[in-house]
Amino acid sequence: MTTETYRDAWGIPHLRASSALELARAQGRVTALDRAWQLEVERHRSQGTSASFLGADALSWDVLARRARLDDTARRCFAALERRAPETADWVRAYVDGVNEGLPAGARRAPEFARAGLTPGAWQPWTPLGVWLATHLLFAGFPAKLWREQAIRHLGPDAVALFATDGPGTAGSNGWLVSGARTATGHALIAGDPHRFIEDPGVYQQIHLSCPEFDVVGLAVPGVPGIAHFGHTGTVAWAITNAMADYQDLYRERLRRTGAGIQALGPDGHWHRATRHTETVEIAGEPPFEIEVIETPRGPVIAGGPEGLEAGVVAGERGSATAEEEAEEEAEEEEEGAEAEGAAAGAGAEPSYDPQAADGEAEALALRYPPRVTEDLGFSALLPLLRARTVADIDQALHHWTEPVNVVQAADTAGGTLHRIAGRVPVRARANRLHPVPAWQPGHEWHGTHETPYADPEPADGIAVMANQRGLASPLGVEFAPPHRADRIRALLDARRGWTAEAMPAIHTDTHLGSAGPLLDHLAALDSLTSDAALLRDRLLAWNRRMDADSTDAAAYAALRTAVVRRLAAHPVFAPLTEPPAYPEVLLPWLALVPRIGYALEHLLRADELYGIDRPAVVRAALEEVAVEPPAGPWSDTHRLAPWRALPGEPYDEPGLAGDHDCVLCTSAVPGLTDRAARGPAARYVWDLADRTASRWVVPHGADGVPGSRHHRDQLPLWLKGELAPVITDWTLLTLLERTEETR
Repeated sequence: MTTETYRDAWGIPHLRASSALELARAQGRVTALDRAWQLEVERHRSQGTSASFLGADALSWDVLARRARLDDTARRCFAALERRAPETADWVRAYVDGVNEGLPAGARRAPEFARAGLTPGAWQPWTPLGVWLATHLLFAGFPAKLWREQAIRHLGPDAVALFATDGPGTAGSNGWLVSGARTATGHALIAGDPHRFIEDPGVYQQIHLSCPEFDVVGLAVPGVPGIAHFGHTGTVAWAITNAMADYQDLYRERLRRTGAGIQALGPDGHWHRATRHTETVEIAGEPPFEIEVIETPRGPVIAGGPEGLEAGVVAGERGSATAEEEAEEEAEEEEEGAEAEGAAAGAGAEPSYDPQAADGEAEALALRYPPRVTEDLGFSALLPLLRARTVADIDQALHHWTEPVNVVQAADTAGGTLHRIAGRVPVRARANRLHPVPAWQPGHEWHGTHETPYADPEPADGIAVMANQRGLASPLGVEFAPPHRADRIRALLDARRGWTAEAMPAIHTDTHLGSAGPLLDHLAALDSLTSDAALLRDRLLAWNRRMDADSTDAAAYAALRTAVVRRLAAHPVFAPLTEPPAYPEVLLPWLALVPRIGYALEHLLRADELYGIDRPAVVRAALEEVAVEPPAGPWSDTHRLAPWRALPGEPYDEPGLAGDHDCVLCTSAVPGLTDRAARGPAARYVWDLADRTASRWVVPHGADGVPGSRHHRDQLPLWLKGELAPVITDWTLLTLLERTEETR
């Protein structure tokens, strides 16, 4: 068995092995060497144990991970994988073996271990599945259902459409496919950039994986074997964006505590036993405490308990029920079923139930998500993706994909193209998609999954664009991104033919702000302004609507937008939505009023009527406010990169940025809250089907996750300028760092 580890000029690992299993082991080992700290943070997050060394700031996530049963779900999914696809299970085990081999050396390189007092632990075969689950649990934005419920309650059902845009925690992306009819080579190009929270180390790992079965370059998820989202095998390439599908449900549960444990009221009008146990959560620098973990037939309870929504963290030492207690509980279920029959009536599309529980009962919130139900995370797709040679192979591999639900584009060297949805979306009532539904009412069960939507295999005019907009995935979701990015990408692509890989960064970095129109229209209608306000209005009306880093006009527009958002949010009609609800802290960003108004601003300004709010007066007051002291510097003075780090390191001057939330260059400020960008392009790529060596890629920081190392931030200058690094696949142009030979 032979394994070789090469590096290119950017420190990107290129791995070659004599078998797929040895290659997976090498991938795990090199990832642990480069990103030991990141891997251990992700392992602990998947287990709900990160507060043990990161402190109280990580507590809310840990409690959610435990109550959602992420680690247990990963174990179940891996056990099912061993039955369904034993070859893939062995491949995942080989990756884990490599991680465990590489962690000691990787931890010695990473200063964060000493600072946090953390010793690397052992990865289990199911840990990569847990990492995948933890990474994507909030990807579909199920907390938005809590926001919509609040909005419906206080503003009416029309608020759902009014605020229907991608919210504070939703991930999105740009992606486009240009067929050979519109390229200089006659072969397709695939390009784009996934938009995620920018993390340091980054959420994507550039890597090259080669063995006798396949030779693939792409962007891997650290902690997960293979290349799931963006890859090029030499003859076929693929890429994804978030489909914005809705495939997780929240159920309001009525629970009560009995002598034998906990019962949940079901849609049949009977009380049914819920499973429960307690777990101890360790917190660095603070005493540990216990949480109660409950699961009903719908799913794990993630908020509340038998004592109500504010409960769930308990200090009691209640053990498992005895056989006698279980028998007693079953008798209680039968005896009290008739008393509860009335609770099973009245299911409908909108919440028509009384949320107040009866005496002795309390409400909780249960999460139902596909892997918990099916014991399938879609890992059976990963090896077939690496082995793919044509778009038909990609299509076949994606039949095994589960979540997250993505839009996929693919093209091959024979001229084939593919544009489809990948993932499983349960069929259920429309109400389930909109808001939490009552578990005790019938009509909210899951009934199989939706059929897979496909686009025409021949893209119209040789162009296909996926940017989280309504379209192929419309039947599967509720909230989608505005069409601005998709429309702008299509317009730019349509403006010419003869596209090349080298020309694609001009699209990646486009800064035109398509959502600026409604606010500027309000400005144009204003009169009788003070002289300073009139000058600012005229200046903004003459602005080219580009959020360029050096633009003072862009800075002035952003300041006005912030003032408008804050004034709207302060209006009394929205006051009930400013009260923090009794939900876990980790879910609260989806319920924050100011970001919701900021992201939906164009809809709120364009609507025929907005709850009696005098919008011209709001815009006038905001303009006068900003005109008194307009920003003195360019947009990049305040629009700066704000990457997430599990353990903040040495401070450094985060760079200023171009772009904005609705630009193709999607560096997301949160209008009304901050100009800083925590989200943005987590990578950029161009896959060339004429010549893989003409492909390009870049990540925000670098290939190495160790602070201060040569390749920790060496790609940041490229990323800031919109430039891309070359994809090197010629082994003679790489540096061989390690060669191992083993007899097994």
